[in-house]
Amino acid sequence: MHVQGSANYIDDVAVPDGTLHVAFALSNVAHGKIKSIDIDAARNSDGVHSVIIAEDIENLSIGPIRHDEPILASKEVVFFGQAIAAILADSHNQAKKAALLVKAEIEEFESIVTIDQAMKSKSFLDDPIIVSTGDSKKAIKKAKNTLTGSLSIGGQEHYYLEGQVAISIPTEGNEMVVHSSTQNPTEVQHLVAHVLSVPQNAIEVITRRMGGGFGGKETDSSQLACICAIFSEKTNKPVKARLPRKDDILLTGKRHDFVANYEVGYSDEGLIEGINLELAARCGYSLDLSMAIVSRALFHADNAYHIPNATFTGYLCKTNTASNTAFRGFGGPQGMLAIENIVEEIANSIGRDPLEVRRINYYQKDTNNVTPYDQVIEDNIINEITNELIEDSNYLTRRKKVEKFNKENKYLKKGLAFSPVKFGISFTTQFLNQAGALVSIYKDGSIHLNHGGTEMGQGLFIKVAQVVAHEFGVDISRVKVSATSTAKVPNTSPTAASSGSDMNGMAAREACLRIKNNLNNFAKEFFDLGENNIKFQDSFVVINKKQMPFNEFISLAYLNRVELFSNGFYKTPKIHFDAVKQKGHPFFYYSYGACVSEVVLDCLTGEYKILAVDILHDVGASLNPAIDTGQIVGGFIQGMGWLCSEELKWSDSGALLTTGASTYKIPAIGDTPEHFEVKIKPNISNHENTIHKSKAVGEPPLMLAISTWLAIKNAIYNADKDNITGLDAPASFEQVFFSLNKNS
Repeated sequence: MHVQGSANYIDDVAVPDGTLHVAFALSNVAHGKIKSIDIDAARNSDGVHSVIIAEDIENLSIGPIRHDEPILASKEVVFFGQAIAAILADSHNQAKKAALLVKAEIEEFESIVTIDQAMKSKSFLDDPIIVSTGDSKKAIKKAKNTLTGSLSIGGQEHYYLEGQVAISIPTEGNEMVVHSSTQNPTEVQHLVAHVLSVPQNAIEVITRRMGGGFGGKETDSSQLACICAIFSEKTNKPVKARLPRKDDILLTGKRHDFVANYEVGYSDEGLIEGINLELAARCGYSLDLSMAIVSRALFHADNAYHIPNATFTGYLCKTNTASNTAFRGFGGPQGMLAIENIVEEIANSIGRDPLEVRRINYYQKDTNNVTPYDQVIEDNIINEITNELIEDSNYLTRRKKVEKFNKENKYLKKGLAFSPVKFGISFTTQFLNQAGALVSIYKDGSIHLNHGGTEMGQGLFIKVAQVVAHEFGVDISRVKVSATSTAKVPNTSPTAASSGSDMNGMAAREACLRIKNNLNNFAKEFFDLGENNIKFQDSFVVINKKQMPFNEFISLAYLNRVELFSNGFYKTPKIHFDAVKQKGHPFFYYSYGACVSEVVLDCLTGEYKILAVDILHDVGASLNPAIDTGQIVGGFIQGMGWLCSEELKWSDSGALLTTGASTYKIPAIGDTPEHFEVKIKPNISNHENTIHKSKAVGEPPLMLAISTWLAIKNAIYNADKDNITGLDAPASFEQVFFSLNKNS
């Protein structure tokens, strides 16, 4: 249905008669004191029922960790585009027109916009986070070679096809049903209950599907749901809100941009002996999920490399910008890009192929396999993946061809790069690693499945339905997956951290096993089977070597009063972490991958073209190779956009300038390389007891695109061997042009 365009999203839901619509009036300054808000013209506009400001909301502040995010600005505005008033009208267009009539008098203050400004002003949301091992200072001092530098890593707008949208429908008493385009229905439920001062059992949140999320609907969906619920409570009417694209981009957070400052000591062969790496993140005005995001950046600042002496420090910079939030990879891509850039520069400084430097720094299986946060890597296959991809992609031959091309061409230069990925799977916040499911078999043999995961186009519902169908030996068409609902499975974790299939698949399987146990016990007694169990296969139940159609067996079980429904619960094992010491075992396992990218660069203009991409990725024993391949392709392209063309821009005063497709360039089909080979590593399974020995696939492929950025950097280096450093991300044509000409 997704592919055909026939799937219903929240904006397609037929709303009840009398539904009213919400729009926001937004601040036009980034920081200032609110002296007055004139809502008279808006209140008197056609179709308007109500206008509210902060003082009209009793429980004003929400937020996933701290309640430090006002639904509407109170007393001061803290970022450009912050909501200062909400309008309720008969139609979306009437609400939007009335919002433009709200006039606010704001005394503008100086804004902290950039990471550098925040660092100089010591503007932080919390204390720095430090992950360390060994003695990095001493190791760098003793090293034969040292390198220092700085890398600016840009943010990224989620640009999901479906924007933020919510519908609230009052039912009876103080109860309410909320339809929300969210990755986290439970958090929406909790926050709506909070702002309405009602128990959580009074609020049911339903998410049928999202038209994309990428992390942007993990926390940011709550504001819209809450404002709808507040208006519904005041009017006792259904209320709907959907954000226009510009408002969506202004109001919601992005991928965190970072500045990485580094000092590294290394041998003549390129072996890293010690490193100090500071990662400063632009978090915005509130905490949101920034603590966990910066932590994950630090956890991935080693990537696939054993660094015996390392100090990784993360700063949570408080700025007058929208609060940045979860985005596919959740800080991991930024930490990984920082170390990959360093390895590339080490290779350039000693004149060696970066592939050689990567290989000698890799984690190994039996030795040098402990991370800076003290987790022992038990499943390392990066060496095998590297060897296989280097051979499949003809990397060594192509490196010679690239050298030949560059000797023969003065103004066109090619770059070739390889990069590995080692990505930890699990929520780094321990209590989030839990999931529930509810499986029901009806007396005609049809199966109903509900679990806590949300569908955003990633194929989660299909994968979990496959798990259920497999357990009962039936065709997947027999399994119906319902919308995610907080009334069916409570206290769910967000669908994030690449853990959706891992956790919800295991919870659904547990529910199936409980039902199968009921059916086995019934069959043993009814058919006098002794110790033999029945078998479920090919839509039949095998009993004493005789087959009975599945639906007939279920009907028989029902007539004999067998319980045909069950819940299932799963909590990820082995995870523990000491947040004070920053030591422990934060990940259940790792996913691995590698990519080779080739580009050609015009040295006169800075324009480049991605010529070829070869990917080998580890998904364990895949639950669905077609879905996993799609995730690898999509993740890579999204990562390519982050590192190549998607550039967020703010004015000096803090106004976001890139608010739509005319100013913000996401990848198009023409940006996809003509040679694009994607291969799932065959004949491998997860060494941990995951669902059917599969591995997560949502986030790790995004970081494969680092090889594309490195290939551009390699082309610049091939144009000028003295140009070892100097390329920031994203590598826009302008950025590449300036990097090419920095020594001229």
